[in-house]
Amino acid sequence: MLEQAAGGRVAGVDEAGRGPLAGPVMAAAVIFPAGVPESLAELLDDSKKLTPARRLYAFHALRESGCAEIGIGAASVADIERLNILHAAMLAMRRAVGRLPSLPDLALVDGNYPPKLDCAVRCVVGGDGLSLSIAAASIVAKVIRDRAMTRLAARFPAYGWDVNAGYATAKHRAALRDIGPTAHHRPSFGTVAKVMAPLSHPLT
Repeated sequence: MLEQAAGGRVAGVDEAGRGPLAGPVMAAAVIFPAGVPESLAELLDDSKKLTPARRLYAFHALRESGCAEIGIGAASVADIERLNILHAAMLAMRRAVGRLPSLPDLALVDGNYPPKLDCAVRCVVGGDGLSLSIAAASIVAKVIRDRAMTRLAARFPAYGWDVNAGYATAKHRAALRDIGPTAHHRPSFGTVAKVMAPLSHPLT
């Protein structure tokens, strides 16, 4: 395991929500100070490879295990528009690491672009399939973001965010065309930008 090879306090860091047309980007940082129990390790994988039910089961098992330190961070739509989606994701990662009980010695970050952290950083392409702490972070970030989008869907049901999490599904695109964007849409994203071009104010 990458964490054992590195030694010290190692955090896995990952994000969720870079691609959707709406909603925040979320990130999580996870440290296993005493290692990962085998029963939990069997549940951890890249969140995109897990069914929603299995991902939620792994999330609860992780939270209830007592063996993980977890930090969660977010970047809002305003952050995304101010910084661009890549740098907003890096901001969410910094916030997630900052919410850990104490700073790690090393952060293993999924992908190939390192956020600026107050600790050593190592990028790991495909890290959610190579590191249990990154896999755990990917699950936490995905579940937390999906829950946020489900809450927003209660206020804006036409866009189907409880099902599509803000991604550009046919239903979401049709609602954008028919109803227009909300304040939770990302104006700089192409599909949203085309709809917003003739509009002066999004829905609130």
